[in-house]
Amino acid sequence: MTEAVSGAMSGLRVIDLTRVLGGPYCTQILADHGADVIKVEPPAGDEVRDWGPPFHEDDAAYFIGINRNKRSIGLDLASEGGRVVLLKMLETADVLIENFKPGTLEKWGIGNDVISNKFPRLVHCRICGFGADGPRGGNPGYDAIIQAMTGMIAATGSVESGPMRIGVPLVDITTGLYAAIGILMALSERQRSGKGQFLETTLYETGLAIMHPHTANYFMHGKPPGLTGNEHPNLVPYAIFPTKTDNIFIGVGNDGTFRKLAKEIGKPELGTDPRFARNKDRIANREALRAELAAVFSQHEAEPLCNRLLAAGLPAGPVQKIDQALTNPHTIARGDVIEKEWYKGVASPIRLDRSKPSLRRLPPKFSQHSQEVLGEFGYSKSEIDALVAQGVVCGPERKR
Repeated sequence: MTEAVSGAMSGLRVIDLTRVLGGPYCTQILADHGADVIKVEPPAGDEVRDWGPPFHEDDAAYFIGINRNKRSIGLDLASEGGRVVLLKMLETADVLIENFKPGTLEKWGIGNDVISNKFPRLVHCRICGFGADGPRGGNPGYDAIIQAMTGMIAATGSVESGPMRIGVPLVDITTGLYAAIGILMALSERQRSGKGQFLETTLYETGLAIMHPHTANYFMHGKPPGLTGNEHPNLVPYAIFPTKTDNIFIGVGNDGTFRKLAKEIGKPELGTDPRFARNKDRIANREALRAELAAVFSQHEAEPLCNRLLAAGLPAGPVQKIDQALTNPHTIARGDVIEKEWYKGVASPIRLDRSKPSLRRLPPKFSQHSQEVLGEFGYSKSEIDALVAQGVVCGPERKR
């Protein structure tokens, strides 16, 4: 990302009350593309500032990685004065996003009924664990717990390892993605109706929604998935294989691709072998095919083999660690790592032709922009100083 004149979301103002991962991930997507995201933090700050090591100064890498291009103000929303400031900020906002436990804003007298009445064009997005209703309505949600409750952990791992948590916070991140999509949908609809609306994304429903193909398989045959390790329940070959140097992953999506793979590796007879000719046959003879392919791949080095297969249009890749992925020549050539002063991060994967994403601001220190932001909303220096003295607006020190 390089400095850009304007992004696709330029002119959009987002008041971001979220903490931890799903909400900040969502708002960084919008911020990368030009939105003015004002991160409103509680007096203790966003708790992921403490989720380290590693740290840059007092802020953990976990926080740094999902909060660039934002401005921060510390604000005590539990106080009446803090809520007055928030309502002032919402006067010119397009989007409010929060991840409070359902009922919190209502307890403070600023629930969606109040907000939507005062700001009819505002898009109000809530991220929460389970929603406000249903048997678990109002319960808190955490990525790993939702992975457990929606079948992910039960479907991940091998017979030897037993059920395993997925190694990245997939539910939180995908909830953030769904929230961003929902916000854009609501903004699009507002162009027609002139009205904002309330939208909700929950970790629980996101977990269920991304359990494909396991949900589709279950609806069809009524059987929960077993543990298949790195292999695919519906496709063969789709697995890790060792080579002379490193492991590689092969993924074959149809019979024609399998015949092409067999020819490319010098074993064309495998493509017509009745045990392997069709995907259902390969599933039935999974272990026999694995042995055949492993014998071939063990004679090759990982990188040259994958390069040759990819060049032939075949799905193959070396199993790389994160340092290898971030320094890969393709990563460098595409500009996928962005830098500014001390900061390094992964660029936005949304590559628009004209309205490009940009790295304009480093991840903010706690309440770094309080004076600047409140000044934009019409507060004088003396008024801001009074709010700080009252503890409504926070200075640079967090209340731990």
